[in-house]
Amino acid sequence: MGRWLALAVLVLAVLLVAVDATVLGLATPFLSEDLKPTGTQLLWIGDVYSFVIAGLLVSMGSLGDRIGRKKLLLMGAVAFGAVSVLNAYASTPEMMILARALLGVAGATLMPSTLALIRNIFHDPRERSLAVGIWGAAASAGAAVGPVVGGFLLENFWWGSVFLINLPVMAVLVLVGIKLLPESRDPNPGPWDLISVGLSLVGMVAVVYAVKEAAVNGFRWDILAAGVLGIAALVWFVRRQRTLASPLLDTRLFHHRGFSGAVLADLLTILGLSGLVFFLSQFLQLVQGRSPLQAGLIELPAAVGAVGAGLAAGTIARRASVRSAVAGGLAAVGVSLAACVLLGAETRVVSLGIALFVGGLGAGLAFTVTADVILSSVPKEQAGAASAVSETAYELGAALGIALLGSVVTGIYRGFEVPAGVPADVAAEAHDSLGGAVEASAKLPADQADALLSAARDTFTQGFQTAAGVGAVVLFATATAAWFLLRGQKLAEGLEHP
Repeated sequence: MGRWLALAVLVLAVLLVAVDATVLGLATPFLSEDLKPTGTQLLWIGDVYSFVIAGLLVSMGSLGDRIGRKKLLLMGAVAFGAVSVLNAYASTPEMMILARALLGVAGATLMPSTLALIRNIFHDPRERSLAVGIWGAAASAGAAVGPVVGGFLLENFWWGSVFLINLPVMAVLVLVGIKLLPESRDPNPGPWDLISVGLSLVGMVAVVYAVKEAAVNGFRWDILAAGVLGIAALVWFVRRQRTLASPLLDTRLFHHRGFSGAVLADLLTILGLSGLVFFLSQFLQLVQGRSPLQAGLIELPAAVGAVGAGLAAGTIARRASVRSAVAGGLAAVGVSLAACVLLGAETRVVSLGIALFVGGLGAGLAFTVTADVILSSVPKEQAGAASAVSETAYELGAALGIALLGSVVTGIYRGFEVPAGVPADVAAEAHDSLGGAVEASAKLPADQADALLSAARDTFTQGFQTAAGVGAVVLFATATAAWFLLRGQKLAEGLEHP
């Protein structure tokens, strides 16, 4: 019974991270109106959290293996709560970007610790599959709760309130976790290599920054320099891991085809999904004219599908096969994204709900099985590092998805034709973002404002549809790759000894 109570505490941490990730999308139109970020700053607010967390996850997972996963989880939870206050009261775009980056530092301690603790608490593979399913379902539930709670808060309070909901969850997590969570660590961890930590952070952030900036602004010498710096740092990181007696990341993990295939599937799937999800809330609110709460409720079927599929994923993967479950799930997400190519201002709620439900089913099935494969592929002493690789793929995919697909939307949107007679300063503000266009239209006469908004919304929708098409292609390709990479992979059956 104690291990299931401990799982309940870990679920709180997952809920926290998932809620925080989803409420930002809903808050974006309000945040844009208040802080007046440029289009580029808005993308940074959306993805700097993922940049930083991707750069630090491997280091934090390895640190948890060394100092204790429970200790790292509780320390990170306290920091996450404190930095959430800074996010809530940010007064400039630059301050908001910094606050999101610091939240990424704290968030990097949470997810690898939760999965690693599950690996060490549950020794029966079938129980562990169910625990991982509950863990994944909690993330999906957070994705569902976030928009609904966030929508309620945004309709009744200012946008910063969506970050303050982290505080009560954090308080419960810390107080209950101290008593219920068992401590676990690698019994022979070796030293924590600070040079490797720096190389991992610099490499990840520089590479993702270069991809994002090149997608928006084209190739300039400074962007190329950042990309070269990042690649060089990551190459040095990998070479250094091979020479260390106690590496931050054991690169031999990637020799396991199932491990590598699961990590690649996670990265490409999130890449295909995240950029679209980031803009979906803006589409629902600023194009279809829905309230934040309505937008949150419309997105609910995706989470409902993911929760159900996540809980059944272990059983499905054992009765069919791992590759059938993962490839089938990814194909379902691809179908959902392909349906989004047909979205428009007049699309009905039922059609949206069906598409999102199918996508949720596929994502819940695929992500839960890949997480189980990753945990099952490594010794429990390396659970933190393996979990960190899994989460790094997730966060790196999110950052790249927002950067690449977000840049597709932004690039197409900025090309919309401003109606004749609109002042240059108002046109520039409208071209920055759709939220900027809504605000800029208030300065114009009614007829001119309607024409400006109509052009902006139509072009934003075209960008959104294009990004959905690109995402669908990525998902179908990933499903095909997973079918071959996960050939013969099975989930563990027998009882492991502690």
